[in-house]
Order: sequence, then structure tokens, then C-alpha cells
Amino acid sequence: MDKIRENSYINTKDFLVSGEEFSLVLNQEYGFLETRPQPERKDIAKYYQSEEYISHTDSKKGAISFLYQKVRSYSLVQKVKLISKLNSGKGTLLDIGAGTGEFLRVAQKKGWVVSGVEPNEGAREFAQDKNIPLDESIAVPEGKTFDVVTLWHVLEHMPDLQNTIHKTQQLVKEGGTLIIAVPNFNSFDAKYYKNYWAAFDVPRHLWHFSQDAMSKIFSSELELVKTKPMIFDSFYVSLLSEKYRSGNSFSIKAFFIGLLSNLKAWKNKEYSSLIYCYKKTK
Repeated sequence: MDKIRENSYINTKDFLVSGEEFSLVLNQEYGFLETRPQPERKDIAKYYQSEEYISHTDSKKGAISFLYQKVRSYSLVQKVKLISKLNSGKGTLLDIGAGTGEFLRVAQKKGWVVSGVEPNEGAREFAQDKNIPLDESIAVPEGKTFDVVTLWHVLEHMPDLQNTIHKTQQLVKEGGTLIIAVPNFNSFDAKYYKNYWAAFDVPRHLWHFSQDAMSKIFSSELELVKTKPMIFDSFYVSLLSEKYRSGNSFSIKAFFIGLLSNLKAWKNKEYSSLIYCYKKTK
């Protein structure tokens, strides 16, 4: 066994595309987990080449994809309500990792001035069909800032974490809001499914966060003002996890695990995924 595996938090594999094995190693300074080995940037795109990677395709094929899309429609409306409340009304919005542009489309209909970034070409084409043009990378003009910057299940995908965090902070106006949603490896469903937990999603997820880590990784100019649960994520993640573990495409047991995870989190606040809301101090 090599050194990485000896020091790993857990060993898992890519269940979606390649079947390759990876280790998750604890970062002692910040408390997040790092995927090892991490793919070269030139190779990362191949790990997203699957029709089952729903956020890049808008696919409704299969029970899990169908349920995902139904829940997403409700969640998008709730996300727009959240940013409007935190911003005290409409404003300028930048969504990093915008996927097929659905969140920006809904926000735009509600009066937001929207911009977005999405590196996946196929997803950008879906967004363009909705009249939501997206940039390929974070190449915002010098000095331009936004009232709200969002990363919905995106930070875990970014290859250069330190540089991404620095750039993202600079894009938020003074007094503006940064919203980040990420899976939580301290949730009950994560501990139950262990190496089969779908939200590890290696190697597409390069980093894996806890609440402790999310309180440390940003500078002092960003204050964490609110943490909100993503209730539906435990059900979706458990369905996928059960599929990876047992091969069943649909499982009542997975719904029970998702429900149990939320019930336990009602007490300990360790939900399957969490939304972190930061305010940039003036």
C-alpha cells in the first residue's frame, strides 16, 4: 500500500465514468479532504463525459434523473428567493459553474441582471439555447464586482482551490453576498454509505468540505452570516449511493436513509449538503 493510501481518510472510486480508484486525504490545516491523485487539467474533461451527469445535460431519462429535475425546479425558485432576501432586492448576479443556465434563467425572469461562467462546452450550448450566454472561465474585467456571487455545488470541482477562493472574494461588492453550496462529509448519509457515498464523486470532486473547513477557508473580509440545509440532497445522494453499492436503480431503502439523515441533522445540523452565505464587510 502506497503512502497516500496509508494516510487516507477513505478510499473510493469513480462509479460514474472510469472505475478508477482514488484516496481522500485530510488537509490538516483547513479540515477538508483532498482527492488523490488529482487528474491533470488536460484530462479532467473526460471524467464528465456521461449522459448521467445531469447538471450538464438537463436529462430526464431514468427515475433518478426525473426526480432530480422535478426537485430542481422547486429548488431554483427557492434559491432566487434566498438571494433576493440576502440582497434586500434585485441586483447583479454572477453564477460560477452555471451548468445549463437554469438558475440564471429563473433569476433573470425575476429581474436580476445575470452573468455566468461554465467551462463545459455542451452545458454552455444548452444555456445559449435559453438565451443565457455563459463565459468559459472567470475572466471578469478588472474591478468589476457583483451584488451576489453564487457557486452551487461548484467549489468542490475547481482545480486551483486557493486561486479560486481569492478570485471569488474579489468579485463580491463591499456589502455584497457570496453563496456557496457544497456536500458535507460529516452527514449521516456520508457516514452510512462510506466509500459508496455518491457526493464524494471522485475525481470530479477534488475537495470535500465540512462546516469547520468552510469557516476557515475564506479571509476575514467575508463573514459567514447564515448556513442553510439542502433537504432534498440527502434523498438524491442516497439514491445514487445505493445504486453504486447494490446496483439497484431505485431503492426505498435509500429514501429511508435520506430521511434518517435529515432527522439526525435536525439535531446536529450536519445535513448532507449545506448552503453557506457570506457577507463581504464594508
